[in-house]
Amino acid sequence: MLSAPKLDYALLAPMLIILGAAVIGVLVEAFVKQAIRARLQLAIAVTAIIIALEQIYRIRNQGSSIAAITSVSIDSVGIFMQGAILIFALLGILLIADQDNFVAQASTLPGSLEEASALETGKQQTEVYPLTLFAVAGMMLFPVATDFITLFVALEVLSLPLYLMVGLSRRRRLLSQEAALKYFLLGAYSSAFFLFGAALLYGYSGSLSLNGLTDAIRGAGGNDVFLLLGIVFLSVGLLFKVGAVPFHSWTPDVYQGAPTPITGFMAAATKAAAFGATLRIFYVGLDAAQLSWKPTIAVIAAITMIFGAVAAIAQRDIKRILAFSSIAHAGFLLTAVVSLNKNALAASLFYLLVYGVATIGAFGIVTLIRDSAGEVSDVNRWVGLGRKSPLVAAVFSLFLLSFAGIPLTSGFVGKFAIFAAAYESGNIALVVVGVLSSAIAVFFYIRLILMLFFADATNDSVSVVIPSILTRISISIGAILTIVLGIAPSLLLNIAQNFAQFLR
Repeated sequence: MLSAPKLDYALLAPMLIILGAAVIGVLVEAFVKQAIRARLQLAIAVTAIIIALEQIYRIRNQGSSIAAITSVSIDSVGIFMQGAILIFALLGILLIADQDNFVAQASTLPGSLEEASALETGKQQTEVYPLTLFAVAGMMLFPVATDFITLFVALEVLSLPLYLMVGLSRRRRLLSQEAALKYFLLGAYSSAFFLFGAALLYGYSGSLSLNGLTDAIRGAGGNDVFLLLGIVFLSVGLLFKVGAVPFHSWTPDVYQGAPTPITGFMAAATKAAAFGATLRIFYVGLDAAQLSWKPTIAVIAAITMIFGAVAAIAQRDIKRILAFSSIAHAGFLLTAVVSLNKNALAASLFYLLVYGVATIGAFGIVTLIRDSAGEVSDVNRWVGLGRKSPLVAAVFSLFLLSFAGIPLTSGFVGKFAIFAAAYESGNIALVVVGVLSSAIAVFFYIRLILMLFFADATNDSVSVVIPSILTRISISIGAILTIVLGIAPSLLLNIAQNFAQFLR
């Protein structure tokens, strides 16, 4: 007689809370009147995230490698990553709630009578809230999954809602739908690569779990063709999600086409979830075969850092600039994957959190820069913004300086920690490449700041809308953390050091 699987509901509670709220959000969409739906959905989403964060705090010192049989391992790294993802979700939800990107505008050409009616009434697309919660649930599962089936399920749960969310922009409808289609098609290919790699690794090890794979590598050696091919295909799926070269082509198009609040949420939360899973797979499952994958990942990290920094120089759309910047940051984080030590793991946790809050804050600023037709992302029209709105321009400059790794910002501490861990592990070449690419990146970040403050405004320059309290909260949290963790990084770095341990 089969026994029921043993589940540790206390450790799984944060994910279950978010999933439950997402299901409630779907029911709200079906049965609640349109007039109160937006406020109710926002209340449900924010409440669920806060309760899940409270539960994360409760279990911060607990852990189990069999929280859901052998499919989920709740450990220090997983708890830290889930907490970071929930913080990004909260900041992202606040931006989403405050934007009219998700309201059908009368200037959009309707495709049907129903849509025409929606345009006339300014109907808000409140389905974005349950979609966001479903994506967050998948993101929380991805870094703690310890077998290939659960990893693939989590990957799809986080990806499918994002494909829809990218296409929700009404102001730039065609561009948004094109971005969604590109993201979906390339994402489907990457998922297929991931699944094929998992199948090859299962064929090699006879086990679906990461620990079983490690035992098989140690017992049989790391030169089997199934193992090598499995690592290659699995890595393709992961590198696509983190936006590493040469699997980055979706990043600038999707960042540009998606509604800006969605772009900010994706840029922070998806990267955190993907790197959380990547770190677990390479640190736990493929540690014994590091000689097979380290050289390749190191080359990809170096190319990614250089390409992201150089390609950003030629961009004129602020969202594309931030997209290529995120590609360069993916290279920095891959350096930590290659380093394969505890300090590199702690540096990754710190870096992912500080980069994520700064990214959401930067995209929050982008939502405020508008003209009569709506949001403006052409940087040539941002000229002289510092004279019109010095506070907004100053906060945006702060985020840019953090991305550049300027001292007294959290970005500098994150980069220094990763480079120090890489140097400690003997990856001196990657440190040199990282420093050079950072120097290149400083050029276009400083150029943007000079445009904001020291260039004369043009006739077609833009104005800044007054943000609501929700956007102010999101941007302010990002700015405060960027400054505080730059001046006193030990507040988070010590926590990251304590949490940098996988439960095997």
